[in-house]
Amino acid sequence: MIEIKGVTKNYGKKQVLKGVTFDVAPGEIVGILGANGSGKSTLLSILAGLQRSNGGYFAIDGKDLLGDSKLRNKKVAYVPQENPLIEELNAWDNLRMWYDAKTLKAELKNGMLKLLGIDEFLKVPVSKMSGGMKKRLTIGCAMNGGPELMLLDEPTAALDMVCRNEIYDYFESFRSTGGSMIISTHELQEIELCNKCYILKDGVLHPYTYDGDLQHLIGILE
Repeated sequence: MIEIKGVTKNYGKKQVLKGVTFDVAPGEIVGILGANGSGKSTLLSILAGLQRSNGGYFAIDGKDLLGDSKLRNKKVAYVPQENPLIEELNAWDNLRMWYDAKTLKAELKNGMLKLLGIDEFLKVPVSKMSGGMKKRLTIGCAMNGGPELMLLDEPTAALDMVCRNEIYDYFESFRSTGGSMIISTHELQEIELCNKCYILKDGVLHPYTYDGDLQHLIGILE
C-alpha cells in the first residue's frame, strides 16, 4: 500500500498544500484534478523528491520515501510535463543513460520498451521526434529498474488520439501487473481510467467521483 499523509508545502506565507492525504492500492490509478496553479505539479514533484515538503509522510509498504532518496528512486518513476530528454541524442542513447546494454536489449525485444513501441524509432534524434514519441521515450527512461509507482504530470496533454491510446494501453498493462499510478490530469479519458479521483483546490484535497457531467466538474474546479 502507498500512503501519503499530511503533506504540506509553503512558499513564503502562501500555503500551497494543506495536509494532503490519500492512499493508492497496488494496481490502482489515482487521478489528481485541479485548476492551473492548484498545486498538482508541486505535489508530484514532492513525491518524486524534486522539492522538499514542509511536512508529511510518503511511504510504500510502511517504508518512508521522503527521507530515503535511494529507496524512492528505486520504487518511484516520475514523468514530468516538460520534455527531459537530451535533444541532440537519439532514443537509444537517451535510454543508455538509464539502462545497461543487456537490460535495454531485453526490454526492447520483449519487455516494457517493446510495448511502448520505442524499438520502432531507436535511431531517431529527439529533436526530430513527434510529441508522442518523446512522451513514450520519457516514460521508457523513467521506468528503468521496474518501479512500483508511476507519477505522471499531465502525461498526454497536446497529444493526438492515436498517441494517447498507445500510452493508455501501456498504463493498463502496468496496472495489470500490480503497478500503481498517480496522474495529474485535465483529460476526460484519463479521468475515466482512474479507480478514484481527487480535486486539489485551495491547497486541500477533496474526494471526487466523475459522473459524466463535465459542466459540473468545471464548476467545481473554478
